Amino acid sequence: MKKPVLYTCLAGLLTLANACALEETPYSSIYTNQFFKTAQDAESALLAVYGSVGDLYAGPAPLMVSDFSADQVYPRPVVGRDTYTLFSYDPNYTAAKSFGRVNESPQHIWSTCYAGIEKANWVIARVPDVGMDAARRDQVVAEAQFLRAFFYWMVAKNFGDAVLKTTPSISEAEAIVAKATRAELYGQIYSDLEGAAGLPSYSATVEKGRPAKEVALALHAKAALYNEDWATALAKAQAVIGSGKYALLDDVRDVYIAAREDVARQENLWAFESESTNPGRTSQIMGLYGPRNSDSPAYGKETYGSIFMYPSFYDSFDPADKRLLLLDTSYVNARGQVIRQKDITPITPRGILVKKFQDPNSVGAAHASNIPILRLADVYLVAAEAEARLNGPSALAYGYVNSVRRRAGLPDLAAGLGPGAFVEAVLRERAWELFAEGDRWYDLTRTNKFLSVVPAAVNDVFKARSPQARHRYFPIPQDEINANQKIEQNPEWQ
Repeated sequence: MKKPVLYTCLAGLLTLANACALEETPYSSIYTNQFFKTAQDAESALLAVYGSVGDLYAGPAPLMVSDFSADQVYPRPVVGRDTYTLFSYDPNYTAAKSFGRVNESPQHIWSTCYAGIEKANWVIARVPDVGMDAARRDQVVAEAQFLRAFFYWMVAKNFGDAVLKTTPSISEAEAIVAKATRAELYGQIYSDLEGAAGLPSYSATVEKGRPAKEVALALHAKAALYNEDWATALAKAQAVIGSGKYALLDDVRDVYIAAREDVARQENLWAFESESTNPGRTSQIMGLYGPRNSDSPAYGKETYGSIFMYPSFYDSFDPADKRLLLLDTSYVNARGQVIRQKDITPITPRGILVKKFQDPNSVGAAHASNIPILRLADVYLVAAEAEARLNGPSALAYGYVNSVRRRAGLPDLAAGLGPGAFVEAVLRERAWELFAEGDRWYDLTRTNKFLSVVPAAVNDVFKARSPQARHRYFPIPQDEINANQKIEQNPEWQ
């Protein structure tokens, strides 16, 4: 089945302005009575919402901002990327702008999410009145609700309190709205995901890149976990697991092999569908993780040697853990020579490569390695943590985490752990399972462990790291505050 093409140029069909463009343009859209008349209008409008997902992951800011802040991977220390590792950014995201890396910044997350939210608002408001097949019309609205919930979840976990708007902007006066609390954002996320739960269950007929009912349930489970709503997190995660629509792959490497993306959908509930050729979208993540000077065909045709793993995190793996196969301390170059660890990169003799985003058939830097957003392994670990926080380390909680450990070739988690120790073990399992997928930073911030964990994640490239309490959330971009007189910077950043 052909996947939806995530082109932001489709936004032009809607004559929508950027939801939060810079240069003091407020959240706004240009209203037209000539659109939202036909089924094709509705489909084009929905594709424009998907376009914002493509914009997010092209950077890809959701991975780079979070992962550079955490304790698993670090960038080659170039200005604009090292600011997240060193916690030296400001509300202007000055370095990111000055060095052309806004697409890798929290500002990009904010602006792109609100662009997607504005487009989704139009779909949700206008498509119900479009004359088209009723079942498909309802599905279009449900997909838009899912995407709006996803964008608000991205906003909430990155910025805390932020703007909440659920109606399209017909005038500038309607576009300028005040900030809402994080709790209000989560209320809207829940509401939208309840609507999206009406999507069809997963089957081979669901187009690649679109959410099924189980994807909405998985996002609901994870959002509830972040909201410390353990009962909801458990119930929604159990609904996904109990659906029988997905299963863990036998070999974890198969989740990431570009040529086996259809097989990977057995475990990958929802991913950014990267494409190396048109029509489609790709991201720069393959090139950043591959060796410098495009030196290894296995990693991709064009790679730069820009991201590596901290030795301390690499050393934390059990030597028997099969997930170590997704890492390497050597590689084979284009001449068939084995390049040892000390020569992987000139910035450190302990370079460690991540192999999750390889594509030997890439077209230059354009690759077809999908970026997982929601995986079944993640859902199992959400269920394990939520069950433990509700009922302690029950047999059910152990069963969920051990499903992931067994796939990794590890023995079951030690029996008899107390509640705190069990949750810590699940968080470690999440780190080993989901590394380099833009997840770890939010586990550290939602549990408020980043202040103690991150300072220990150092190496000979970044020798000291000192996050402060205010770094739990990123500052609202100053450009947005300048453009909207009704919002002010969150207190920690004033």
